[in-house]
Amino acid sequence: MTHNRSSEPGCLPGGSASNSTRGQAEVSVMSSIISMSVGILSNTLALFILVKAYQRFRLKSKACFLLLASGLVITDCLGHLINGSLVFYVYSYHKDWEAFDPKRILCGVFGASMVFFGLSPLLLGGVMAVERYLGVTHPFFHSAVIASRHTKTLMGSTWLLALFVALLPILLCRPYQVQCSRSWCFFRLVGARDWRDALSPVLFATLGLLALFVSIVCNAMTGFALLQSRQRSHRDRHHHHRRKSSAHHSEMIYQLLVIMIVSCVCWGPFLVNVIILSINDQDQRAYTRMLLTVRMATWNQILDPWVYILLRKAVLKKLFVFTHRCFGTRPKQLYSWRCVTLMRSVEISTSVISRPGSFSPEGGALPEPHHHAQSALRPANRI
Repeated sequence: MTHNRSSEPGCLPGGSASNSTRGQAEVSVMSSIISMSVGILSNTLALFILVKAYQRFRLKSKACFLLLASGLVITDCLGHLINGSLVFYVYSYHKDWEAFDPKRILCGVFGASMVFFGLSPLLLGGVMAVERYLGVTHPFFHSAVIASRHTKTLMGSTWLLALFVALLPILLCRPYQVQCSRSWCFFRLVGARDWRDALSPVLFATLGLLALFVSIVCNAMTGFALLQSRQRSHRDRHHHHRRKSSAHHSEMIYQLLVIMIVSCVCWGPFLVNVIILSINDQDQRAYTRMLLTVRMATWNQILDPWVYILLRKAVLKKLFVFTHRCFGTRPKQLYSWRCVTLMRSVEISTSVISRPGSFSPEGGALPEPHHHAQSALRPANRI
């Protein structure tokens, strides 16, 4: 690798820094500051909400899901903090890697951090989808086998797998490489490479795509099972506990579906692009698209916590009521119809009680004639 400031291997050579380049650097720094601040604040708020919910459902089946969701939010928050700090450090030295990191030690830390905090949320999302599938379709097995300590062990194993993939280039003596924009480090995707250079990025992208595929399959089967359960609960209206449990499951499935969609949109193009670049050499436009897909992937850590902030049962109820107050007329008509029917029934009851001769001198009620009873009950039946 040539340690020339103007260009990296495989990138187009660049000249001296111009005013437009400095302006783009300032915009990049400002966007990094804004995304880092919003990401840390939103993840902190989501973590506060999840911890409060975990304290309420500590002994219930929802506790495992909340524990995994808390691990996901903590991972996203640490990713924003560590990667954002490294980006600020690189820009503070005007991306002159030869000046502050001639041995590429910081580049290795930066690349491993990018891989770990990128792969961990994808794996945790797949684990959460499998956990909800077992909780909905096999509730007895879930309650008997999967406890909080098992969930913590599974979450730790997921982090260890992501850490192994992040350290694999260093173990294979294929260190991370400064990318063409010189603002971040990642796998060796440019220049002379062999199978060991291609192994790490292909493994990273394959695990990420596999986690997305598992999430799609498990969420689809869980949603289908919930629809069947809701149809059965509508047939049997006396099982209130079943409907309440189905509501809790539905809330978690809504959150998982949105997380899955966000992950597919943000991470899908990046993972596919990593596989393409690791197998075949591409032109400069491919590496420009690579930088664009990286920026799309960073939005995943910003959008994830808002799923738990907004897609809660209490927030959805308030949003539903607000929407119908603003745009819907059916709830008002239904409420007025119920008030009218209630007033009619009260008037009928009052007329029956106040009718002369309805009560005996001893205070006992006299029986009404058969035709009067039918005429009094006919409006009530109509109601």
